[in-house]
Amino acid sequence: MAELVDHLRASGRVVTGGEAGVDAVFTGVYQDSRCVRPGSLYAALPGRRHHGAAFASDAAALGAVAMLSDRPSDVLPTVVVDDPRAALGPVAAWAYGNPSAALDLYGVTGTNGKTSTVYMVEAGLGAAGVRSGIVTGITVRGPGNVRAATRTTPEACELQQTFVEFTRAGVEAVAMEVSSHGLAERRVDGSRFGVAVFTNLARDHLDFHSDMEAYYSAKARLFTPEFADSAAICIDDAYGRRLVTETAVPHLTFSAHDPAADVYASSVRLDRWGSSFTVHHGTRRVPVRLQLLGGHQVDNAVAALAALTARGIDLATAAAGIESLRAVPGRLERVDAGQPFLAVVDYVHNPAGQRRLFPYLRTVATGRIIVVLGATGERDPGKRAPLGFTAATFADTVIVTDESAFSDDAAALRNEVAAGARQAAHADVVVIPNRGDAIAAAVAVARADDVILVAGRGHDPLLVDNGVAVAFDDRAALRRALLAHTFQRRR
Repeated sequence: MAELVDHLRASGRVVTGGEAGVDAVFTGVYQDSRCVRPGSLYAALPGRRHHGAAFASDAAALGAVAMLSDRPSDVLPTVVVDDPRAALGPVAAWAYGNPSAALDLYGVTGTNGKTSTVYMVEAGLGAAGVRSGIVTGITVRGPGNVRAATRTTPEACELQQTFVEFTRAGVEAVAMEVSSHGLAERRVDGSRFGVAVFTNLARDHLDFHSDMEAYYSAKARLFTPEFADSAAICIDDAYGRRLVTETAVPHLTFSAHDPAADVYASSVRLDRWGSSFTVHHGTRRVPVRLQLLGGHQVDNAVAALAALTARGIDLATAAAGIESLRAVPGRLERVDAGQPFLAVVDYVHNPAGQRRLFPYLRTVATGRIIVVLGATGERDPGKRAPLGFTAATFADTVIVTDESAFSDDAAALRNEVAAGARQAAHADVVVIPNRGDAIAAAVAVARADDVILVAGRGHDPLLVDNGVAVAFDDRAALRRALLAHTFQRRR
C-alpha cells in the first residue's frame, strides 16, 4: 500500500490519507464489492445511488486488504484521493503491470458505427495474421475465451483484467469500442492506444451529457497524446472536421466519398446482398466487396481500413479480411426463413442512424418498408418523437412497440414515439405494446418485395421493465413469426 501511495503522488494525484495500514499488499483491484477476491484493493467510488464505501464491510469479508476512495473507512486501511474515479484506471493499469503496453489497441469512438468498425478491424487483423481480441457492447472475445458484454466499454478494473487475459492468451492487438460514457467516467484512463478512430457524432446520450459540446468533449479526450499514438478521423461531419483541427495526435483522415481525405471510397454501389466500392490511399486503389448490408457499412469499412493502414497493415490485405465478414450481430442482420421479402434486425436507435439506413432500404424495396420500433427508457427524451418522425418519413408502415422501459412509463414512451410518427403524416402508424405481437403483426401484413425492419435493440437479449428482465431476442422473435406463415400463397 505504501507503494500505491508513492505511485499516486508521483503521478500527480492528491493523496490526503493512507498512511495507516501501509503494510497492506494487494494482488488485484476491484470496484464491485461482490467480485472482490482475497488480497485485493477495493475501489469505493461515488455512484448515482450509493457510495461504494458503504460496501466496505462486504469487500473486507471477501478478502479485500485495502481501499481506494475519497473518504476513509473504519473497516479497511484506505488511500484517500480527491477523485477516485480518475485515479482508478491508472491504478488498475499499474497494479496489473500496464498490460495495454503489450497490445496494439484500436479504440473506436463515435455515435454510430463503433461495433461494426471493431468487427471489421478484427477481420482485417486476422487477414494480416495478427492474433487479436475484441471488446464491444456485444461481446468480449479473445482466443479461447468469449463472454457477453455488460457495457459498451468495461469499467476500469475489468478492462485492465481483460487486457491481462488477452496478453496471457498471446493476443497482439485489440479492437475495442470506446464510448463517451467510458471516456467521461475515466474507464480507459491508464490504457494506451495505437490508434484512436472517430466515426461521427450526432445527437444521442443527452440524458448523460449536458449538451452536444459536453458529448463532443468526452469523445475528444481519446484524441490526445495522453491516450493515443495516432488517429484516424472521419471528415464527413462537422465534428470530425473540428477534431482534425484540434487534435495534437498524428492522424489520417477518412471519408466515404470525399477525395480530400487521406483514405476514401469511390464508385460505391449498394444492393440487397451487400455493397462494392474502391478504397483509395495515396496511389493505392483497392476494390472491395462487402457482404454486410447498407451504405453505412461502407463508412465503417473505410474507418477500419484507415485505422489498419495507420498501424501499418497492408491495404489490400485488410480489405480482403473485411470482405470475409458475413455479419455483425444485430447490425442490419438478415433473418431468412424462405420469405419472399427482406427481413432485418438493426440496432439503429437515433435519428442520425435512421437517416443513413432508411434510404438504403428504399433502394432495395420495390414494395413497402414496414418498421417496428420503440424508445428505450432512461435515455434522452428529446430523441423519442424524432425517432418516430424519421421512421415514418421513410417507411410506409410504422408499428410502435415497447423496448426496455426500465423505470420509465412504457405507455408514455410509446405515445411519444407514435406522436412523432403521426406528425410525419406519411406512414400508417399502429401501436402494439407487446413486442412479440408487434413483430408478428409486421410479418402478417408483409408481401413479396417488401422490407421489414425491426429496429432499436439489435443483439440485446433482454427486455427490462420496472426491474424485471425478460429474455427476448428480436432476431429469434422475427424468425418465429416468419416460420409461422406460408408466404407462397400471398402475392
